[in-house]
Amino acid sequence: MVGSGPNGANPHHEAGDRVIRTGDTVVLDFGGLKDGYGSDTTRTVHVGADVPAEVRAVHDLVRTAQQTAFEAVRPGVGCQEIDRIARRVITEGGYGEYFIHRTGHGIGTTTHEPPYPVEGEERPLVPGMCFSIEPGIYLPGRFGVRIEDIVTVTTTGGRRFNNTPHELGIVA
Repeated sequence: MVGSGPNGANPHHEAGDRVIRTGDTVVLDFGGLKDGYGSDTTRTVHVGADVPAEVRAVHDLVRTAQQTAFEAVRPGVGCQEIDRIARRVITEGGYGEYFIHRTGHGIGTTTHEPPYPVEGEERPLVPGMCFSIEPGIYLPGRFGVRIEDIVTVTTTGGRRFNNTPHELGIVA
């Protein structure tokens, strides 16, 4: 999924005829299959060296929410706690109403499967579970920002499978 400019404000944007241009913030969500197992990752980039202050601020807030939720991953934590933690960071930053999807989804032989880090999912995390942590902020008609990693629960915490930097990418 590629959502540029105002299309990035739709978390599940579908292909259209809009052309990416200087000044756009672009949400890039992609993955694939390897030996029958899914992968998924999302990063956000800005096209052009002149990045608006709000784009930087929103990106920093999403990055903080993603990192804070990741740091909470450990056996015994309820799935909904991961969602609550990410959502709390974004709400306290003033953008809670623009976080319009769940924090993540399980991934394995299908791209979306349990466990789901979402309010109401009380299932505790156990070692070996794999799921995404992908908070986002979507400002209608303007832009969106999402950072997504796949993590697995270890006996002591979490481990990321993605190793792409979390900083705002800038395409000059």
